[in-house]
Amino acid sequence: MKTNYFFYTLFLVIMISCNQKEHKLSVDVYETSEAGNKLTKITDFIPAENAATITLNPDKTFQTITGFGGAFTESSAYLLNKLSQKNRDTIIQAYFSEEGANYSLTRTHMNSCDFSLSQYSYSPVAEDVNLEHFTIKDDMDDLIPMIKDAMKASKDGFKIFASPWTAAPWMKDNNKWVGGKLLPKYYDTWALFFSKYIDAYQAEGIDIWGFTVENEPHGNGDNWESMHFTPKEMTDFVEFHLGPKLEKEGYGDKIILGYDQNREGLKEWVDEMYRSESASKYFDGTAIHWYESTYEVFPEALQYAHNKAPEKYLIETEGCIDSEIPVWQDDAWYWKKEATDWGYDWREPENKYLHPKYAPVNRYARDIIGCLNNWVDGWVDWNMVLDTKGGPNWFENWCVAPVIVDPEKDEVYFTPLYYTMAHFSKYIRPEAKVIEVNNSDKELQVTAAQNTDGSIAVVVFNEGKTKKSFKISLGGKETLINIDAQALQTVMIATK
Repeated sequence: MKTNYFFYTLFLVIMISCNQKEHKLSVDVYETSEAGNKLTKITDFIPAENAATITLNPDKTFQTITGFGGAFTESSAYLLNKLSQKNRDTIIQAYFSEEGANYSLTRTHMNSCDFSLSQYSYSPVAEDVNLEHFTIKDDMDDLIPMIKDAMKASKDGFKIFASPWTAAPWMKDNNKWVGGKLLPKYYDTWALFFSKYIDAYQAEGIDIWGFTVENEPHGNGDNWESMHFTPKEMTDFVEFHLGPKLEKEGYGDKIILGYDQNREGLKEWVDEMYRSESASKYFDGTAIHWYESTYEVFPEALQYAHNKAPEKYLIETEGCIDSEIPVWQDDAWYWKKEATDWGYDWREPENKYLHPKYAPVNRYARDIIGCLNNWVDGWVDWNMVLDTKGGPNWFENWCVAPVIVDPEKDEVYFTPLYYTMAHFSKYIRPEAKVIEVNNSDKELQVTAAQNTDGSIAVVVFNEGKTKKSFKISLGGKETLINIDAQALQTVMIATK
């Protein structure tokens, strides 16, 4: 009898163990935290009472992901050329290789911008209406080599879109780099400019996926390169000049994104861009920035833009920690509420609430998750590399980048912002579908997407000061996960 009882007990233990395994969800968890994890794989989880439940529903899908990445700027490219070949390669691989952040969506500037070493144009000769002297020579030493190296490092490739900050002064009503408007008599010349740009970059082996029509058409306080458009002026330019010109030259497949400034002004722009079928057909989507507030996501504005044109792109094309000099080799600073943005000092009193002191990592994580949960399909950071001053920048408009370098000492610092970006870009791949998430703990910020290979990436941000636990539930299976205080996790689930 004792022998039979022993085997019966053993049988029950085995059956319970098998049943538990059958109902346990298999996951890989990667964490970046204030405590020091940097995309570190976490494997040991402690049982916890009252754990939250995050339930995934891949049967309900939302937008299709275009990608995540950063911008190729002359400043970043110049700095890479100042480093040793070893450190240059390390940075390129970190951003673009499959083992690194695996960036899939990138931006660059047409003509100069504030993060250029000087002001220049590809159309330097005045009254050259046919752009016979068009040249990208200013991009040849730094910018184009950086893009080419990134292309070599990327296994899957990446999309690149270009944005002009301004036309050459001779095309504008104020004849200046800053402010002013494009003269109507040069609308056709400016449309030709985009076509010439595609040709020139193709000649270098670089395919341009698309454009934003104008970086920050409201202007930037008359500080650096800019050119102003009203919603009607931009829509008229695209409908009657840029769209038809690209179509005529065989570039009708190039993506055109309108607006390209802060979310708060979305409504008036999308109403005008999609005012008619003839205008809408040339706009492939809307580009947005986060500078109206790096704390508030403006979900109502994002929802409105999506509902206005559900089939179009909605891409965040620029965001960074601005008005700050980078803190060198001090991870803790990036997790503390010490950083400000431009609005902390300069915004009118009634709108200062949109610009609180807020930790840089928290800004990025909160914004990307909020965007993904409100129909945004791509999120592009600003400069990939800056120096310890937050430049170089001809206007001395200092900012922070995920990778900071000291070219004099040939040193590289991967800030926590680099790992924050990688939590999304590395694991949520192009063509993934954002899926429904039901989360019982509103203090945890959560988004999820299913990749084309069936895998599901769940990104969870705990910006609180206490550790938390949650169960991930999918299709009747679940698993318990602990997340540290001030921590970002990506939970990968293989469904095949």
